Amino acid sequence: MIYTITLNPSIDYIVEVDDLKLGGLNRMNRDLKLPGGKGINVSRVLNQLGAGNTAIGFLGGFTGRFINDKLQEDQIQTDFVTIADDTRINIKLKHGDETEINGLGPAICEEEAAQLLQKLSSLQTGDIVVLSGSIPPSLGTDFYDRLIQVCKQTGAEFVIDTTGPALMEALVHKPLLVKPNHHELAELFGVNIETREELVLYGRKLLEAGAKQVLISMAGDGALLITGSDVYHASVPKGMVKNSVGAGDSMIGGFVGTYVLNGDILEAFRTGVASGSATAFSDDLATREFIEELRGEVTITKL
Repeated sequence: MIYTITLNPSIDYIVEVDDLKLGGLNRMNRDLKLPGGKGINVSRVLNQLGAGNTAIGFLGGFTGRFINDKLQEDQIQTDFVTIADDTRINIKLKHGDETEINGLGPAICEEEAAQLLQKLSSLQTGDIVVLSGSIPPSLGTDFYDRLIQVCKQTGAEFVIDTTGPALMEALVHKPLLVKPNHHELAELFGVNIETREELVLYGRKLLEAGAKQVLISMAGDGALLITGSDVYHASVPKGMVKNSVGAGDSMIGGFVGTYVLNGDILEAFRTGVASGSATAFSDDLATREFIEELRGEVTITKL
């Protein structure tokens, strides 16, 4: 089983406005409300690929009920902890460029946090836990480490998609996969990265620090997979980018779902890149049909 953990979910409220007038009255051309949060995005893509999974995290209030109902409508299994505070709303304002206004997130008490840790105590060897997204401030900066400790105790593998110190501290526990983009990788090491060779150099440092696989997304320049002594490059399909939200999450969903279903790491890489591209070219997250359409356009080369 795959479990996705979203500690700070949201309703993503997408609003389109043709001509934004700051300080004046604006009318929407279109709006859309979607269940949001990086782990939830991963669950939705896994579901498209037929990879069984359970979405876990914290949900509260009318906003939390909306998210849970939407996921269950899509037949995604959920096991969220119900909290007293309301789940946040994130605004994605599209007016040419996209402007994001993210909510702070709810206050989560220690009793609620303990309920989540208890849910994970039934993990088994062979399970994969996807940890992704921000941590509500009330949980403290070490909460990912607490979740990782549960994974280690139960024998489950984990994937972590975060940045900064939280990512670096997780490496010693040997995550199955980490997925920085090229900007995040440079920030991790405090350097400027200008060439593919430099990306490989610093990606290998993550491998040496404990990661089992390193997936580096490079936007229009494709992606790199570093695994063992091998490095692979994947091209990306051509298309018009419509949506910057969830492409990285879709890449993880495509990779992990395919890896669990058939164990082929290169096919997992190909599907991950196709899934990320399919989301980038869509108004919402990738569909199975679009992922399959784009898979054939992804070329993988061993470097």
